Amino acid sequence: MSKPLKQIHLAAHFPGVNNTTVWSDPAAGSHIEFSSFAHFARTAERAKFDFLFLAEGLRLREQGGKIYDLDVVGRPDTFTVLAALAAVTEHLGLTGTINSTFNEPYEVARQFASLDHLSGGRAAWNVVTSWDAFTGENFRRGGFLPQDERYSRAKEFLATTQELFDSWHGDEIVADQATGTFLSDAKAGAFVHQGQHFDIQGQFNVPRSPQGRPVIFQAGDSDEGREFAASSADAIFSRYSTLDQGQAFYTDVKSRLAKYGRRSDQLLILPAATFVLGDTDAEAEDLAKEVRRQQVSGATALKHLEFVWNRDLSSYDPDGPLPEIDPDVSDNHISKGRAQVRMYRDPLATAREWRERAEANGWSIRDLVIETGNRQAFIGSPSTVAKTINDFVQADASDGFILVPHITPTGLDPFADKVVPLLQEQGVFRTEYEGPTLRHHLGLAHPDDVREERAAS
Repeated sequence: MSKPLKQIHLAAHFPGVNNTTVWSDPAAGSHIEFSSFAHFARTAERAKFDFLFLAEGLRLREQGGKIYDLDVVGRPDTFTVLAALAAVTEHLGLTGTINSTFNEPYEVARQFASLDHLSGGRAAWNVVTSWDAFTGENFRRGGFLPQDERYSRAKEFLATTQELFDSWHGDEIVADQATGTFLSDAKAGAFVHQGQHFDIQGQFNVPRSPQGRPVIFQAGDSDEGREFAASSADAIFSRYSTLDQGQAFYTDVKSRLAKYGRRSDQLLILPAATFVLGDTDAEAEDLAKEVRRQQVSGATALKHLEFVWNRDLSSYDPDGPLPEIDPDVSDNHISKGRAQVRMYRDPLATAREWRERAEANGWSIRDLVIETGNRQAFIGSPSTVAKTINDFVQADASDGFILVPHITPTGLDPFADKVVPLLQEQGVFRTEYEGPTLRHHLGLAHPDDVREERAAS
């Protein structure tokens, strides 16, 4: 008996905070004007995507004390953008990245519960921690938490917000005009939380939202991050782009669910994926090479090399050989707020490897950065890309993908117009939305139903 086809989940990441964004392309538009967000969201909804995703940046990244030129100068507030998008969309989920290190549970719970009401049950929260003191300098508690305490705070933060969401059961509002009775329980929203990181009590002032609580996303890839997702998240982002790596991650994370009384279908795994489409596979390959060269100018290549060398390399020729000088391994890093810095734990070994590869292949600095940097996950004709995506999902390497175009805001349009119809023809992607909330789109049960199921078992 053949295995039934899995339905593919697709989402769209507004690409404004990515180093893969090509802001210099003539087709590129604003990363901060509302018209860009609105166009992007409407395209995603037209294609029947599950949700739109916003990343977060709490400080503009720097290199050598200057704003990094591929960062977006101006990162608008997540809740403001998502609330505005709720008014110009009807079905699309609205997912925002909100930091648990520099916020308070009551404040975040109130904002997400409000967004869930305003959108009719389409809100989702990507729970992240902050890893660097550089970002923390913008906040009173700047950077004081080591990694284990950040995860400890994040777990308690999420648990506390869920207590606030659950402080309303959903049946307290009577609003009986004849008797003048509005609430059936004057203590609706009452909560008390005492823990290591938070000691709060009071009454939560936003009634039960349409989804009960927002959908929870998590992006950590460490063992702690995977465990956090298995215990508490509805979906986890993955950075693995190959079939084998995706299957290994999928199996590992899904295998952790049982200890928390959860089924495999109660946590979705959604890698981010870039793409380049062409009329033929060969044309797409040529376009992908052009895009990679757009993404890595000579100046950008030197900036990326500085991640490893931790030195000012502005005097070097990006079309020349790699520096003979070794990296500076001091703790005072030239790149501030760049997650890539953490990728190179042994810069001396990385430098040796890169020199060997560059010499063997005749690569310049720019060539090396292009070849070792981020590559598009899906390259090909629409039929090739549709097949590759479906193969990944059916092989349990993911449950779907969060697509990241390199052009804002129109970069998603070709995928919506050319790839989505092919997936729909194959019967692996919806042609209409099946329900009003994001939980419906993702195939996730309402939290109250999950609680009752666990109690019954």
